[in-house]
Amino acid sequence: MNNGCKKESHPESPITYESQETLEVQAIKEKLSEMHSDIKKVMEYTNRLRFEAAFESLRENYSNALLNHLFEDIETGLEQNMVKKCPEKENCTSAFTALLQQNAGLIKRSKVEDTLISKNRKKLEELRCGAPYTKCEKCFSEVSSLLVKQVNLMRSMKIYAENQEQKPAITALETCAVMSEILEPVSNPQRLEILRAVAFETKSFSAFSELTGLRGGNLLFHLQKLTESGLILQQHERGDYMITEKGFKILQGLNEIYSSLQASQLRNPKEILSRIGEKSRI
Repeated sequence: MNNGCKKESHPESPITYESQETLEVQAIKEKLSEMHSDIKKVMEYTNRLRFEAAFESLRENYSNALLNHLFEDIETGLEQNMVKKCPEKENCTSAFTALLQQNAGLIKRSKVEDTLISKNRKKLEELRCGAPYTKCEKCFSEVSSLLVKQVNLMRSMKIYAENQEQKPAITALETCAVMSEILEPVSNPQRLEILRAVAFETKSFSAFSELTGLRGGNLLFHLQKLTESGLILQQHERGDYMITEKGFKILQGLNEIYSSLQASQLRNPKEILSRIGEKSRI
């Protein structure tokens, strides 16, 4: 018997088999993408580690070769230029060698702190203060020369730079000291040329004569001026001249000032006004 009632038809579920499959595929793709990203990161990290290891190995071999060269330089320099007949020669040679080898060993570092160089300089000054003979100056001159050569090498390797701490205020600038210790010694073009010439190597009196065109007493006057100001020193009597730490800092400062002015837009005011006038006429 038909009571006229019809079964209600229920709508199909919104998530069909096909849509479910699509969602699963999308989830798999996202997971694969994550895995690919992780693998890429691991590979990049591994490659970086390999590069760093190879670079460190290269730097190690390079620094070892330089260190061997410096050790040979120490032995040769002390043997050739120290006072030959001296009762303290053996003891001094041992002390000088230990100090110079310790300082040379710093080149194996990726960065050399200024405190370490200053510490070795202080040790050398302490040894100098305890020197018993006037002829000891010849030996200390050679040790100072070797020490400066090592420090200059570290500079050229970009592993050492003087401590760049916060500088005092301009109001603390001592005018007289700046004039007498810095500006006056380098105010002469020949003296500045001499200082530049010994920045990274020693020079003889005759080499300076050829460089500046000065002879005899005239050249000696300028060399004495630089020596008395502590910008250069003579390795020993009639020996070559070399730059001191003070001289190098002054030369480096002048170079930085000059480079900064060259790179800046601060030109001659007349030149600036001229350029402004030219632009206004265009």
